[in-house]
Amino acid sequence: MDANSEFPLQYNSEIPFDLFVRKKYSVLGTRGSLRFTDSKGHLVYRLQHPTDNSTTGDSTHCTKLLLDASGATLFSVNRVNKGSWKGLRGNVINGDTGFNFKVNRTLDEFSRTEFDVVLVGDHSEGSKTEMKMKGCPFKRSCTIYRGDSIVAESSLMYKLGIGKVFVPRNRFRVTIFPGFADHGLIVSLVAIFFDGRKIWI
Repeated sequence: MDANSEFPLQYNSEIPFDLFVRKKYSVLGTRGSLRFTDSKGHLVYRLQHPTDNSTTGDSTHCTKLLLDASGATLFSVNRVNKGSWKGLRGNVINGDTGFNFKVNRTLDEFSRTEFDVVLVGDHSEGSKTEMKMKGCPFKRSCTIYRGDSIVAESSLMYKLGIGKVFVPRNRFRVTIFPGFADHGLIVSLVAIFFDGRKIWI
């Protein structure tokens, strides 16, 4: 499989695509999942802990799986240390992985956080920073760039009425703009951006 089929950059739609994010707690109130739905409330993605009870230890605790609506694993996201993450396409717990990426936090201030994203693809030699993330986690504001182009951005939602009232901070919107086909990758990066910011599972 060539690099373009592993990491498609174009798709036909000319309309931005919105995902709505919220945290859903488990029945026992312990671990939950991040759910990404479309404008009609249909589940598109969810991010959760691995459910393989035979795998224990810190590596599993730091690993989250991005699943599609059918339950298939799209990416495994692992926190390497406090400011570094890696992502693998497929289920790292089962050893079924492919295309991968690396994320490093380069700035961590109260009002601004920045990350570099390295896309590795099929060959690591000559890898370079392909994307960046910048924003303010407290405001649920994250903008993802590829070069000078904005790929996606997140924002809080508002309720209409007397004055503007914030929707609870565990619910916000992610808009993916035309020209980037791998929505699962964007969702994985958004999850990394908010890692450790209370909405993380």
